[in-house]
Amino acid sequence: MTERRNIAIIAHVDHGKTTLVDALLRQSGTFRANQQVAERLMDSNDLEKERGITILAKCTTIYYDDVKLNIVDTPGHADFGGEVERVLSMVDGVVMLVDSSEGPMPQTKFVLTKALAKGLKPIVVINKVDRSDARISEVLDEIFDLFVALDANDEQLDFPVLYAVGRDGWAVNDLEKDEHKNLDPLFKKIIAHVPAPNVDKTAPFSFLSTLLDVDPYLGRILIGKIYSGVIKTNSPAKVLNLKNETVENGRISKIMGFHGVDRIAMDEAEAGDIVCIAGLVTGSVADTVCDPQVNEAIQTTPVDPPTMAVTISVNDSPLAGTEGSKVTSRMIRDRLFAEGEKNVAIRVSETGGKDAFEVGGRGELQLGVLIENMRREGFELSVSRPRVLFEKDENGKLLEPYEEVQADVDEPYTGIVVEKMSKRKGEMTEMKPSGGGKIRMKFIMPSRGLIGYQSEFLTDTRGTGIMSRLFHSYGPHKGDIEGRTKGVLISMETGETTSYCLAALEERGDLFVGNVTKVYPGMIIGEHSRDNDLEVNPIRAKALTNFRVSGKEDQIRLTPPRAITLEYAISYIGNDELMEVTPKSIRLRKKELDPNERKKAERSKDRVAS
Repeated sequence: MTERRNIAIIAHVDHGKTTLVDALLRQSGTFRANQQVAERLMDSNDLEKERGITILAKCTTIYYDDVKLNIVDTPGHADFGGEVERVLSMVDGVVMLVDSSEGPMPQTKFVLTKALAKGLKPIVVINKVDRSDARISEVLDEIFDLFVALDANDEQLDFPVLYAVGRDGWAVNDLEKDEHKNLDPLFKKIIAHVPAPNVDKTAPFSFLSTLLDVDPYLGRILIGKIYSGVIKTNSPAKVLNLKNETVENGRISKIMGFHGVDRIAMDEAEAGDIVCIAGLVTGSVADTVCDPQVNEAIQTTPVDPPTMAVTISVNDSPLAGTEGSKVTSRMIRDRLFAEGEKNVAIRVSETGGKDAFEVGGRGELQLGVLIENMRREGFELSVSRPRVLFEKDENGKLLEPYEEVQADVDEPYTGIVVEKMSKRKGEMTEMKPSGGGKIRMKFIMPSRGLIGYQSEFLTDTRGTGIMSRLFHSYGPHKGDIEGRTKGVLISMETGETTSYCLAALEERGDLFVGNVTKVYPGMIIGEHSRDNDLEVNPIRAKALTNFRVSGKEDQIRLTPPRAITLEYAISYIGNDELMEVTPKSIRLRKKELDPNERKKAERSKDRVAS
């Protein structure tokens, strides 16, 4: 009978998880010697390849010395922490990667907290030890301090340590004495240190669904771990929710395991296996699929709730329907609720408006990835400014989410970062050198204060700063936080912009649009140099007379417009503005396109404030 080990690779973003899994796959003989294999093979999603980050947790299976290793590659960004929380219920051990220069980062703390709480004993791999700014001994001390701070027990504190360069495919137990050859030391450490699954193969079948996928031919696919018994194709099964209520009765039409990144059909699977099953219609994440005689669901740890939300509605601008194919509220509703069903960190609810939906998530990046995916699928959307989700304590006082923020910046920029953080109600808790001339600062601050700050932070640090954030707790409401300090330039006409007019507007502020761009009344075309909004005419053409010199129009040289990315737009817009998203364009606009309606709304807001 084949031995099994179920492990997850966990780390902060960009510490080398997916690259290490690539090397494990190659050295285990999963691929032919002459087979062409792409880099970061587990990052199969287009957005993952473009951004170089893991968004979705993915499973793979490899064999080493006749031991079956089920490995889960997890996201490293805090916004996708819900994926990590779920997959830890499938595994019996974790390999925690830490960068040899950056050391433990906020997401490292988050995933380690969850792993220790489940009683898992991590294997620590200090990765990228060939970096010129590596701080290997200091990083090891920081890791041990982190374990102590998180109340690890004696067994967990006695963690094994390996040193590796995942890109080059080697790991060693002793950096000075051992040959830098391959990943055999890591394979052997996993087999020796991670326990085999503690399961009962003689009990009735039970399976906990952890991930959800959809196949055009097989329908709903549930991915998870078999906790007990054996399952065969076409076996009867029922689905229980966490309240032990029967959700569905059906049959398992297909069982699939993993080989590399491919799914392979299996006739049967047994306790301890991580598999995919198809054939059920309503079973979802956190549900238990089991033998009809089982009446008790497998309990799982609840996922932390969303801390931020946006309102997504139909696009009602004058250009609506000209660039996308999915524009109705029914299409948007079905897509959002389907996302909420398979992604437990996303919460979708209907609002009072029939064409608008509130979508809650962990942060701007997670919400931005959802919107970008919908955009690529042909949707047209209007998206509001993100807002935090407040709670109330037992005495009715308002509580808001706080985040732990870690900023690594070059020493000359520490002053401006501290100043900006304090304006946004951040409180510094730590400040120390982190190697390479950088200073590491930690803050506790309201989530509201971070909305829109990422781009400002990169500007202030000349693109050299690294900022990470992690949900900390709910705390007292901190009062008003200063938002955007400048107004916007608003188009007052419909048509296409002209270089003649844009050249005159450049002295008023920074433009978001270039020449021959379609605009409409209420559309934001730039940032005003002052703190008030200004309505302008960007389509006025130069008067043509016999006294004009031919060709002078061609001599106008416009400054390139500011690039409006999805993340920039979603953090830039104000409370009275929207982001218009289509497959071809990202535009900013006022909620009220009519200037008279905007003035009425402003007057009524002033009356309420007074």
